[in-house]
Amino acid sequence: MFRRKPKVFGIGRNKTGTTSLTAAMDSLGYRIGSQEKAELLIEDWARRDFASIIRLSKSADFFQDIPFSLPFTFQALDQAFPGSKFVLTVRGSADEWWQSMRRFRAKIMGSEGAPTADNYRAYRYRDSLPADWFWRSQELIYGLTNENIDNEQLFKAHYLAHNLSAREYFRQRPADLLELDLSQEDALGRLVRFLEIPDVGNAAFPHLNRTR
Repeated sequence: MFRRKPKVFGIGRNKTGTTSLTAAMDSLGYRIGSQEKAELLIEDWARRDFASIIRLSKSADFFQDIPFSLPFTFQALDQAFPGSKFVLTVRGSADEWWQSMRRFRAKIMGSEGAPTADNYRAYRYRDSLPADWFWRSQELIYGLTNENIDNEQLFKAHYLAHNLSAREYFRQRPADLLELDLSQEDALGRLVRFLEIPDVGNAAFPHLNRTR
């Protein structure tokens, strides 16, 4: 009998291996949702209006990154799509995550050291998005201003609070949330067992979009 795949949402923050998770889900036969279309919904997310996000979520089997990796979204999706699975990708520590974020942002914006507010405003993240999308997204997500542009504690607190919220929400439902550190040797095995699909043997995650 045909067994329909559950819808899966990657709710880990960026720079936790989300690109690698997407590649793995694609290789496992999941239809990947459009990240470009999802990113256009950042203003809807900020208003906590999830109707458009839910509509987009009907178009594929797996979604990740903004706005799926942001606070409040996974709760709305859990209610809209009963039986879905959620994967919370994490780094070994908040400090490790922050350092990776900081390096990545400096790299994409071409800044020497920590990016400035001018770097953020000038950076064109994607041609299909408004020119100021990247700066605007950081305002909406982190409350970023000229004064706190490189505030380590702000970013780390946001990362930790999001992870804690997911753990607490699914605390009595361990079958619905997988917390996954992709650097761990058995990460792919844990994923396929969580999704209840045939074992892939000794295969490992592809580590994509690394910043060194």
